[in-house]
Amino acid sequence: MKKIYVGNLPWSTTDEDLKMLFATYGAVESSAVVNDRETGRSRGFGFVEMASADAEKAIAELDGRDCDGRALRVNEALDKRRGGGGQGGSGGGR
Repeated sequence: MKKIYVGNLPWSTTDEDLKMLFATYGAVESSAVVNDRETGRSRGFGFVEMASADAEKAIAELDGRDCDGRALRVNEALDKRRGGGGQGGSGGGR
């Protein structure tokens, strides 16, 4: 199973639209357009999960493709690292 990032989506794209776009390349396990928590409007990107072989084909075919006047950015999603972060605080002397 592979998670795919889909960026530069038209603002009107729904979860179902995203699923239908990728279904051409294989069975879609899940699809979700990310919405702003406060306004509920699309943030212009989303994620799709599908079998690895199908995902590779979809990425190759859809990256850069025009969708309602916008060039899609499609690639394998990178895991967001949790915790860690910088070392904040002041490091200056007196």
